[in-house]
Amino acid sequence: MSGIIFDLDGTLIDSAPDIHLGANAMMRSEGLPELSFDEVKGFIGKGVGALISQCLAAQGVDETPEQVARMSRLFHEIYETEIRLTTLYPNVESTLTGLKADGFHLGLCTNKPEGPTHAVLRHFGIDHLFDAFTFGDGPYPRKPDPAPVRHIVDQLPARDFLYVGDSETDAATAQNAKLPMAIFTQGYRKTPIEQLYHDAHFDDFAELRPIVDRLVPLPE
Repeated sequence: MSGIIFDLDGTLIDSAPDIHLGANAMMRSEGLPELSFDEVKGFIGKGVGALISQCLAAQGVDETPEQVARMSRLFHEIYETEIRLTTLYPNVESTLTGLKADGFHLGLCTNKPEGPTHAVLRHFGIDHLFDAFTFGDGPYPRKPDPAPVRHIVDQLPARDFLYVGDSETDAATAQNAKLPMAIFTQGYRKTPIEQLYHDAHFDDFAELRPIVDRLVPLPE
């Protein structure tokens, strides 16, 4: 059997507008100027703590543990329920459904906390498609450490795996875990694709299945 492990933000969903909303709510709560959408979008991918640190650094603020804790609490309060602006990328649902129906085991490996992850997956009706999960607030290091990916590999009854993500963090994660990598090019990546570890790239989820069949085909 074969397994496919997906990133979430910037890969399956475009959550940048809601993350931008939450980030600026944090900044206002500290009496700090708001950040542009492009600034915040560039900070996505390494978890809430890294997001807060980069938001503060962008305004020249030296963070303190107390400040980060306050901002983190507020961000989580907003982010647990704020999904009005988040969208599913085109052809994601049909592609995941088709892969699942054909016998692939699907995993989700994200640096997003568990609560918001399940909330957004339920919102789009795709939570039942995944057989294993790892989250940014789980008992293991965050990506690009390979530990969360290896945790999913250990949970799934599959021999061959493909990692699908959009960012520098995802490419490094796949490389560290020694898995083949397919990059979704419409996400939050800033580095030119040719400079990142990958075996294939695609612009639309309708293009993913041939890549899967080439890199981790199901047994005949």
